[in-house]
Amino acid sequence: MASWRGSYLPHMRLPLPRTLAVLITAAMLTSACSSPSTSDPSVEPALQLERLEPADPDDVADLPVTVLSATDDEEWFTTGFLEFPVEWTEPDEMTAGFSVYVAAWPLQETYPGPAYQTGLPSTWLVPSNLDGVPGDNYSTIEGGLGWWNDTRFPTETPKFIMGGVARDFSEWANGPGAGAGTADVDRRDWDVPQGKYGVAQLSPHVLWAPDGLNLEEGTNGELFGYGYHPLPLLDAQVDDETGVTTGDQSWTLFLHTENFRGPVSFFVPNFFSKPALTEPSLEGRFFDTSPMDSARVAAMETQVIPSAHAIDAAGNHWARITPTLFPATDTDSSVLVHRLAAYAPAAVRDPVAAWLSDGGTPPASPPADATRFSRFDAVDPADTSTWTIIFEGIDETEEYPIDWAALATVDTSDPLTFRYRWNTDVVERRVDGFALPEFYRLADSPDGSRWHPVPAADVPTETGLLDHTFAELGTRNEFGPFTTPTEPNSPWTTPGPVTEPTRVELGDGSTITYAWYRFVDQPAIRHWNFPEEHLDELQRRVEALHREWGDDYAALAAPSVGRLARLDPAIVVEPPAGLEVGYVPIVTRQERTE
Repeated sequence: MASWRGSYLPHMRLPLPRTLAVLITAAMLTSACSSPSTSDPSVEPALQLERLEPADPDDVADLPVTVLSATDDEEWFTTGFLEFPVEWTEPDEMTAGFSVYVAAWPLQETYPGPAYQTGLPSTWLVPSNLDGVPGDNYSTIEGGLGWWNDTRFPTETPKFIMGGVARDFSEWANGPGAGAGTADVDRRDWDVPQGKYGVAQLSPHVLWAPDGLNLEEGTNGELFGYGYHPLPLLDAQVDDETGVTTGDQSWTLFLHTENFRGPVSFFVPNFFSKPALTEPSLEGRFFDTSPMDSARVAAMETQVIPSAHAIDAAGNHWARITPTLFPATDTDSSVLVHRLAAYAPAAVRDPVAAWLSDGGTPPASPPADATRFSRFDAVDPADTSTWTIIFEGIDETEEYPIDWAALATVDTSDPLTFRYRWNTDVVERRVDGFALPEFYRLADSPDGSRWHPVPAADVPTETGLLDHTFAELGTRNEFGPFTTPTEPNSPWTTPGPVTEPTRVELGDGSTITYAWYRFVDQPAIRHWNFPEEHLDELQRRVEALHREWGDDYAALAAPSVGRLARLDPAIVVEPPAGLEVGYVPIVTRQERTE
């Protein structure tokens, strides 16, 4: 595979590109809303869907074929989005945080290779002060679970990144010590650090590797809970030269998993406000100051599933995709997204601000009246998928969708849960999940030309698809380690760590090296040259958080279905004696385990 990635992806590290955010946000904001938002998962949906029967293979064989201009020697792949439509009913004040539970599972039976990139279900935050996501001012938080083409230690198990986007992808930040920018072509060049200092470590209990946050290997359908709240950790700052104010909002990642709950890391506000220092008219537009847009959408971007195409002697078009999996929640369904929530400032932001400034009792879990759950819309399954089988350079008029309605129906009997119910006459039920059909025939249908699933027995031998083997995507090189600066004047070494390095082997086949830093002495804080009085107050606030929240603070609404995913046990740690409060572990190296 060569040039297609550039034409479909505006960047190479975030699961949800800005084109999707713009298009879906606009479409969803203009959709009709008929049902009230509710925090009660027992509420019955307004519409019950009837199960759709798949097209009979014999009927499909009799349909005329829409002729493609492609020959059989193109490099084909399956790409598109699964969308999880919601009814927009969130009040305007729900602008200070969100959370969601998404299924984590291996989408491909076998990891396809280093050029593979795709995301699992996720959502993203848009600053409301941007009035949507216009043009050059685009800025979001749009990370999630997935696989990326700069992942150095991949397995079939997904990893998580934070995916903060500074103005127009000038920089992006994926976690402590992880990120890049448009000028950083290698994405790990510390001479052009850009987004790699955009996220600070907050938790003393979780190790964040530069390759992404690791889940336990073998995770398959468990729910991974994550969300953000804009905590007031750093005071607002006024730039002496421009008079531009950087706001006090540190958008903080909270996790809810089986072996860890609580805050992990946060975007340093200056990461978002930095463009305003050279263009003051942008002051107040970004996440350092702006609330989030209260509308939440969820989708799953599938950027490439390896595929093959052939034409038989009669001119019929056939395709094969690599084994593609979905998790099993029960005998015929997969829960993919659960409890997509938005929060008012009174949920976490304001109570934390009062606590940190005035003392007293730390806030409990978010109150119900400051939390709103989006209801998933009961829609035709075909309206949730844009998956299509294509090749690079195909004319857009020949991009025909997979007949998704033949594979599944949408079940929103719990309106706070998006669930596919699979047609097990077509989708294979395995011990560990569901496998989509591998073979398809392009044919006309009442809804237009589609790729219809067919059994292997219907595929002509002459196509060669039955015996086809898929080559690895991209060229596998032996990636070198992730390293960090060691120069004496680097924020990694001055003031530097307070402990000697420790090595830990992770489940993905890599080994990380980490050391403990006093919180304000970590690289992502020292890089920004904050005044000492700001650092002293930041350290005080973080020590208060460490004392009160530990590793089990529930800042996200709890799930009501399924089982929780687990972080890789190797990345869940306890601080050394004497460093329990005010210190954090910082990963300084990641390399393949020998």
